[in-house]
Parts: sequence; structure tokens; C-alpha cells
Amino acid sequence: MSQPNPPAQADKASDNEVSALADVPQLGLWAAIASLSYVFWVVGGMEMIERLAYYGVKAVATLYAKDPVSKGGLGVTMSEFGTLLAIWALVQSIVPAFTGGLSDRYGYKQTIAASTVVKICGYLTMAAFTTYAGFFAGAMLLATGTAIFKPGIQGTLVKSTRRENSSMAWGIFYQTVNIGGFLGPLVAGYMRKMEWRYVFLACAAIISLNFLMLLIYKEPGKEERLARAAAGGNAGQKSLAAESLAELSKPHVWTYLGIFSGFWFMFNSLFDVLPAHIEEWVDTRGIVLDLFGGQKVESPLVQFFVVMNKDGSEILPEGMLNLNAALIMITCFLVAGWTGKLKATTSMWIGTLLASLALALSGWSSLGWISIGAIAIFSLGEMMSSPKFSEYIGNFAPDDKKAMYLGFSQIPLAIGWFLEGKVGPLLYDHMASKDRFAREMLSEKGWDAAKVAAVKQGEAFDTLVQLLGQNAHDVTRMLYERHELSIGAVWYIMAVVGVVSAFGIWVYAQQVRKWMAKSAN
Repeated sequence: MSQPNPPAQADKASDNEVSALADVPQLGLWAAIASLSYVFWVVGGMEMIERLAYYGVKAVATLYAKDPVSKGGLGVTMSEFGTLLAIWALVQSIVPAFTGGLSDRYGYKQTIAASTVVKICGYLTMAAFTTYAGFFAGAMLLATGTAIFKPGIQGTLVKSTRRENSSMAWGIFYQTVNIGGFLGPLVAGYMRKMEWRYVFLACAAIISLNFLMLLIYKEPGKEERLARAAAGGNAGQKSLAAESLAELSKPHVWTYLGIFSGFWFMFNSLFDVLPAHIEEWVDTRGIVLDLFGGQKVESPLVQFFVVMNKDGSEILPEGMLNLNAALIMITCFLVAGWTGKLKATTSMWIGTLLASLALALSGWSSLGWISIGAIAIFSLGEMMSSPKFSEYIGNFAPDDKKAMYLGFSQIPLAIGWFLEGKVGPLLYDHMASKDRFAREMLSEKGWDAAKVAAVKQGEAFDTLVQLLGQNAHDVTRMLYERHELSIGAVWYIMAVVGVVSAFGIWVYAQQVRKWMAKSAN
């Protein structure tokens, strides 16, 4: 992790830049909510729609990739899928660092509209080409569209709020975002029971609703942007790349971005690796029994909202993970009100530690309720960390570079997601894959290497179940008990990354105080 610069280097930042790092007293809970503007709620609705479509794919992408071809999936290993994730991360997260300024120069509305077109093309590509290459191409379009979308949306949010209500604004924004994050997996869970391509078609239809939202959207600060363009003209401005690099070179900017990468490593493991872990090792039958008083749920409505398998006996991975979005959707404004009383950096390092604890807990047991507890703890840590991260960088960004700086906020996501995309699935593939363990047991039962290799990817466990003549749950338990330490180690390793990141944030907070004291003198 990057470490803060010594105090001498802080001289490179102006007094205004250093003072912008200071926390500002926040309005009370209800006063802050009442102070939020019309355009804030419009932009929250646009982000909600975009996230609904995005997480409709993201929540099931891992399951789609590892599902065998015979069941309509891609039939690839977690390691192969990790390569796609790493490139997806780079495109989606690095591009905004150099194109975020487009929104500042040419208008938020224009870039949001362009991004929506690109994202529709991405979903349609996934639906039309049901191969690894087709999904790869669709993911790259989706990543590009998201990269263009984010700076304009977040720039609008910053322009439409004040320092005094920024904590509540980012908290509620995060809450509305997670309404989309909650509904997306519900749609995906329902659609994939019919056919995988229906997931992508549904997401294309959903994101197109943002064209309607653009009809009632009004760009804040448009007059100032047009006045700047009329006074200087775009021709006299620096290139966006050069201007972005100049801002990124400031110590308080790149240090802040670097140390938060560990949080995004953990965050993306929740969506890229945990679905596979839950599907393969977590027993959710006990949750169904405790909540509904029976071994199966017959109600189609309950099956839809809980996201259950076809016979209502188990909760699917996207249903388990949806607890994360549900908790944030319901409680984030309360957490925002509470964390508004804390220093932003304090909220971030505590939240990152909680997320680390949650990952460790995920690897500790295969019980469904333990997994539920881990997801709940992670959700609290996420609410304390992620909105504060965006709020903090939005506050210290110069007035004419809000979208650019919020484009920079994707850099730690790029680093964390890229590393997780390669490391997380690779760790899981070698240390926790049920398919790999099933192949090893087939060899132990006398199958030669050629016969084992002939079993298609993703079908080894079903083959083992048939060979042993036992039910799938008993065979799963047997494999888990044999490899429990290895399976748990995947999550302990990823939790360590979060602990290191939390320590880095704490050190940065101490350095900021030194910079501010020096600036005051």
C-alpha cells in the first residue's frame, strides 16, 4: 500500500487544497435531508436505474461463467474468468481518470446520454453472443459505458450539494443506488431460471429508461461551464490527459487514492468470488427451515424476493448477496447521519476493518447463518467507508474539476479490482474449487488422468455424485471437511489485504492533521 509523504512534500499543495481536507460540521439528520435539491433526487434515480441493470449482470456473472455449457453457461474455470475480470476492471476504472474532465468541459447530460447508448450495446452483445468471446466483448462495452457514466453522475451530485450536507447526500445517494443493487439480482435470479440470455436482454431494457430521466434532468453549473468555454474556448485548454496527470501528481491526491485500493479489493471479492463460494460450500437449507418453518417454500412471490431455487428449498447465491443491498437500501441514511459526526477518515478505517472481519468470517464456516452474519457486517463496513471515500474526494476537488476528481476516484477501484480479478478467482480455483476437489476424488476412486480430463468443466462434481451414489449435500459436506482449511484460507488472505488498507487510511489521517497544522502556522 502507498504510504503518506513526509510533511515537506505537503508544501507542493496550496493552503486552499490542504484546508479542503478538513471536515466540515454537518447539518442534522432531517435538516440535511430537507436541504437536498431537486436535481440530487433526479441523479439518484438515474444511478439507481443504471445500478439495477449493472448488478443484474454483475451479481450472476461468476455463476454464468462457471456454469457448464450444457446448462447454458460459459463453462470456464475461475482462473479464466479472472482474466476477464482484470481487464474489465482496468477499462471501467482507468478510463474515467482521463475522460472525467469531458463532463466538466462538454456537459454532464451529453456524456450520460452517450454512456447509456454504449451500455445498451454491451448488454445486447452479451445476449447475442453466448460464448466467452461474446461475453468478453459485451463486458468491455459495459465497462466503457460505465466509465463514461460515472463522472457525470457524481459530478452532478457534488455540484448540487454543499459541504454542510455532503455526508447525508452521499449516504442517501448510496442508499438509492442500492435500491437498484437490490432489484437487479432479483430480476437476474428470475430470468436465469428461464434462460441466461434473458438476463442481458432485461438489463438492456432497464438501462434505456435513463433516456426518460434525461428529459427531466437539469445540469447544475451549466451557465458557469458555458461562460468558461466562451471566455477561453476549448482550444486554449490543456489536453485532458495532461491536466489529469498534473492533478494526480499532487501528494494529497495520489496518496489518498492509493491507500483505499485495499477496500475495493475486498468489495469486488464479494461479487466475484463469494457467489461461487456460497453456491459450492454454503448450506442455506437451515435458513429456509428457520425462516419459513419448512424444508421448502411454495409461494412464487417469496421465491422471487428471496431469490430461491426452483423447488424453494435453498436460497441462491444472488439472494444471499442481496442482503448487502437490502441493508444499505434501508439503513444507509441512518449510518450517514451517525458517521456525519465522525471524521471522514475515521469512518473509513473503521469501516474497512469491519469489512475485513466479514471476509474472514465468510471462510470460517459453511453454515448459512454465519454467511448471513458476514454479509451484514460487510454491509455496515461498506456504508461507513465507500460513501465517505467519494464524499471526501468530492469535497477537496477544485470547483471546476469535480467530475475529473470523481473520475480519479475510480483509480483505487481499478487497482483493487484488477488485483482481485486476478488473485481472487485464481486463489479460489487452486484452493477452494469444488470441481477441482471432485476431480481429485475421481482419481482416488481409480479413474485414470485421461478419463478425468474428459469430464467437461463444471460437471466433475455431478459425475462424482453419480459415482458415489450419494446425495449432493452429503458429498459436498465430505469434500468440505477434507478441504476446510484450504477453503477458509482464501478468505483469510483477502481479509489481510483489508487490514493493511485500514492501517494505511489511519496513517493518512494522522498525516493530514500534520499538513493542516503546518498550513495553519
